[in-house]
Amino acid sequence: MSAPTTDRGRVGVAAPPVRRTVESWLAVAGMVVSTVFLGGFAVVMNRVDEAQFLATLYPELRAVGIDLPRAEAYQAAATLGAWFGFTLVTVLLLGAIGLYVAGRRPARRATGWWFAAAGLVCLVGSQLVLYPVAFLFFCGAGLFALRAVPDRLPEHGSKR
Repeated sequence: MSAPTTDRGRVGVAAPPVRRTVESWLAVAGMVVSTVFLGGFAVVMNRVDEAQFLATLYPELRAVGIDLPRAEAYQAAATLGAWFGFTLVTVLLLGAIGLYVAGRRPARRATGWWFAAAGLVCLVGSQLVLYPVAFLFFCGAGLFALRAVPDRLPEHGSKR
């Protein structure tokens, strides 16, 4: 009868569990903040009609120096709201896939690519406005790449 082996082929020695808590929390924080900003703008632009836009938001656009004709300003804001909604769905989908893979196989460094993709979509989809939020995703992806995974146990004291 032989001694039990682990998945790495060593006899009687199990690898310590890998936890990716920091990476997961960074991704969740990025998902929440992007939901607030991207989703908030998308919801506001989907609920406001042209008359409300011209009465409330258009004067604010002109006050900050965006000088567009009335019809073009409403159309541009509505298009931007739809684009932010699409970006939000994509960011949340990529972040959820990354969290799922991180929970299933936390030792794999390739999981960080899901968070890097979510950060890139957040950055490009928000037209570089949400770069601090994308930075959260990039930090999580970088930690997946940089944090050491215990793939080897010390040879002394192990049974062969």
